[in-house]
Amino acid sequence: MKAVVFHGVGDARVDDVPEPKLEEQNDAIVRITTAAICGTDLHFVRGTVPNMKPGTILGHEAVGVVEEVGRGVRNFTPGDRVLLSAVLGCGSCTNCRRGHFAQCNVINPRGPRATTAFYGAPAETGPFDGLQAEYARVPYAQTNLFHLPDSMSDDKAIPLSDIYPTGYFGAVIAEVSDSDVVAVFGCGPVGQFAILSAFQRGAGRVLAVDGHPYRLERAQALGAEAINFNEEDPVEALLDLTRGVGPDRVIDAVGVDAESPKAGPAAAKARREDDLYRDELHEIAPETNQQDERWKPGHAPTLAHSWAVDSIAKAGTLGVIGVYPPTDRFFPIGTAMNKNLRINMGNGDHPRYIPKLLDMVKSGVVDPEEVLTQHEPLRDILAAYKEFDLRSPGWLKVAVNPRS
Repeated sequence: MKAVVFHGVGDARVDDVPEPKLEEQNDAIVRITTAAICGTDLHFVRGTVPNMKPGTILGHEAVGVVEEVGRGVRNFTPGDRVLLSAVLGCGSCTNCRRGHFAQCNVINPRGPRATTAFYGAPAETGPFDGLQAEYARVPYAQTNLFHLPDSMSDDKAIPLSDIYPTGYFGAVIAEVSDSDVVAVFGCGPVGQFAILSAFQRGAGRVLAVDGHPYRLERAQALGAEAINFNEEDPVEALLDLTRGVGPDRVIDAVGVDAESPKAGPAAAKARREDDLYRDELHEIAPETNQQDERWKPGHAPTLAHSWAVDSIAKAGTLGVIGVYPPTDRFFPIGTAMNKNLRINMGNGDHPRYIPKLLDMVKSGVVDPEEVLTQHEPLRDILAAYKEFDLRSPGWLKVAVNPRS
């Protein structure tokens, strides 16, 4: 079968690889009908999230059809249309029973102290081969697959695999509730769903921070107030818009590949930190392989959470859902401590939230399809990776057809 395979930093290819087979009684084999490219995939190829194992199939978002199930899978049969959860859990351990699927004690083969298991990711996650492929093996399928009605298109379903539950998780851990003023840093796909989710949880105002006008326009369409960090200092703007108090809750949906401002009053401040950011990036990602403008790491790996901590109201809550690797040891803890901030972070507990979000999509309350801006065949996926990597205007979320 065809699949997108990681060969090294700066080196992803479409290869012919063996089709997956059942390995455990709780496995299922799924024929992928739609996959997607995520910003997290770019972290791996850029090298800003290290320890990827060469030969790993990339991708963690997919919709498909069940082809085969192990004898331990009792809730799915061949022919079922399914959504695949990006985050994996066993469904039975103490953490899964408490809803902490991202910290399942069982599913990661590296042992009970190992952290989140998901597809197409670094060695410490398993690793499990990813979903940018024609077929995939799903471990603990009874927990990590979800039935889809025939009336729901792949395009409506695919955001539920990762970006919608991640955005919703961000609003949950930021403790967003009625009348809160919420700031969302980063208006990529996850940030868009964090904005939507903040409103769903009762936010009175949502202030959206990004440097790309097309992303901010989409945030405004959701009801957010836009702040372009290439035109104004985002910390000052957030304080001005909140009478000097700052937002009650902040969601960092950016992560390690944050960009520094290219213009405006914030750019001069960022330039003064260039040497610091360069040193941080070297320690976080010692191996990078930039090729002209492609696979270029972000300029300022710690800028988003620094802005978040500086701008948030005293005794506020910061929810971090942007991806930061274990090699990132930089955080403004002193400022956070002296403001009595609550800081929650982590990978989304997707199997906990997907049923609720799926019901909202089924009922027509939410149309997640609007976030999809491109549809590309698997044979052209590397060109799509390039446009997504370059943050080309209009390239917000890419759906992939593995069979074309």
